[in-house]
Amino acid sequence: MALSTEMIADFLQSVHPYDSLERAERHALAARITPQTYAPGDDIYELGQGLEALFIIYRGEVAIRDETGAPLSQLSKRNSFGERALMRGGVAATSARALGDTVLLALPTADFMALQKSSAAARRFFDRTPAPQPAKPSLATQRVDSLMSTPALCCTPEDSAQKAARIMRDARVSALCVTRGETLQGIVTNRDLGGKILAEARDFATPVSQIMTPAPVTLPPSAIGSDVLHLMMERRIGHVPIVAAGKLVGIVTQTDLTRVQAVNSGEIVAEIARANSAEQMALVTARIPQLLMQLTASGLSHNVVTRLITDIADAATRCLLALGEAKLGPPPVPYLWLACGSQGRQEQTGVSDQDNCLILHDDMRPEDDVYFEALANFVCDGLNTCGYVYCPGDMMAREARWRQPLQVWRSYFETWIATPDKEAQMLASVMFDLRTIGGDASLFADLQSSTLENASKNSIFVSHMIANSLTHTPPLGLFRGFATLRDREHKNRIDMKHNGVVPVLDLGRVYALQGGLAQVNTRARLEAAAGAGVLSRSGGADLLAAYDFIAQTRLEHQAKQIKAGQAPDNFLAPSSLPDFERSHLRDAFVVVKTMQSALGHGRGMLG
Repeated sequence: MALSTEMIADFLQSVHPYDSLERAERHALAARITPQTYAPGDDIYELGQGLEALFIIYRGEVAIRDETGAPLSQLSKRNSFGERALMRGGVAATSARALGDTVLLALPTADFMALQKSSAAARRFFDRTPAPQPAKPSLATQRVDSLMSTPALCCTPEDSAQKAARIMRDARVSALCVTRGETLQGIVTNRDLGGKILAEARDFATPVSQIMTPAPVTLPPSAIGSDVLHLMMERRIGHVPIVAAGKLVGIVTQTDLTRVQAVNSGEIVAEIARANSAEQMALVTARIPQLLMQLTASGLSHNVVTRLITDIADAATRCLLALGEAKLGPPPVPYLWLACGSQGRQEQTGVSDQDNCLILHDDMRPEDDVYFEALANFVCDGLNTCGYVYCPGDMMAREARWRQPLQVWRSYFETWIATPDKEAQMLASVMFDLRTIGGDASLFADLQSSTLENASKNSIFVSHMIANSLTHTPPLGLFRGFATLRDREHKNRIDMKHNGVVPVLDLGRVYALQGGLAQVNTRARLEAAAGAGVLSRSGGADLLAAYDFIAQTRLEHQAKQIKAGQAPDNFLAPSSLPDFERSHLRDAFVVVKTMQSALGHGRGMLG
């Protein structure tokens, strides 16, 4: 049937965002549109084809499929498609086919672009990236490399205490990094000079190596300012060297932090560090939901908020370890406490259980486990008291399986990699998110690097991990909607954890494995994967934007629940979102689904 300009304009009046245009604007736009007719089964465009128009469905249905031929969406009257390709250079990343007798309205690319410039409603509707947050000078968001003093003032271990004092006096600083070449050996401060030289009447020629703090705690340049503040408050120190790839690159001092502050989370960490019992800490951690709500309301991005929230769990864990040692006495052999799960990835929200384990030195005797069992129970029970409930899957150090000598841990990873059955895939997925919290970090350094190297070289293991990563799918329905839950408790809601962020966490873990990347945080993994060429730049940018929107929506959902006096959860009703946010959330899930399909198709997913 022939469509007149008037008929097209009348139709557009019922379609958003064209309904927001003035009548004359809508009529002028309709005059630029070309109707196109397709029979059932006709291809509208194919993957990789250059597109020259945005399509609006006037009549009929259209199936959108990914590069493997798997269905992504089934669109019907008033739906539009093709905008993502037009805004990304005009090349289709999907294919489209008519399912029945179909009439499309084709709006040329130039007119589509002009519409976005002239109409704020169209710009908002088609822009598939979250609105940028206003820049705020905040310690919580600034990277350490923008705060640190560089180059750091240094001396050698052989330099005399007097020489160190003169360097500090002349430069008007209160600490020096002690280095050999570019490698950090220790740190010496005014307090060391006063307390260990003057107070003890030692010779001014005493080598710095005898009074310095050896192997001081450090941070990487990618850390954020609040990491420094929390570390200073918890450890009661005033200087943090910044080290990258084993080389000293700068130092951050308390003076460097005076410009900006992250008081709320910093105060909580400081109170936890001073606590004498789990019960005292629980009074402090009870303020976490309120903190999450305030941080989210202030406009901070999800990755900053979850980092600050995780810092609190880290501080609570280290305080409990110290209290446990004070109660039980010194450990019989060195140990290392590690977190996995959301704490390991530094992605905790208002709903977090505990996932942790213990690596023990190989010198331990069987009878030594009595001590470590007691320590693990003390810490796990304390974390539960603080609101970090016991892991439903018993992935905790209090379970003997997850409290073993280093050699046993090596055998665990070797077995999981050599025999990647379903349990091995699950366990390996969890354990690839390990992060050191307290104890002897050297117990993990070599284990982490060797495991990552061996796993990335085993193509069968990688294939199984890819297959495992695709078991969590975004909640997409065929008819431009969401596949909501059907159980009575969460009916008509979507699980923003298991079907929202988890599919991206799984993708990030596989990309890190493929690229041999040591990052644990999901966003850091995606950025590193794009930088290393594991992901294309465009694919990485799309997935990062999608992940940010999904994770931010999840966090804002929890913040709204807290504000309403409810316990936060992960179950979101799409109907509670405005049309704009609901549309963008679905688009974000489509990006994730597309990346899953590409991973499965490109790497030979095992069936």
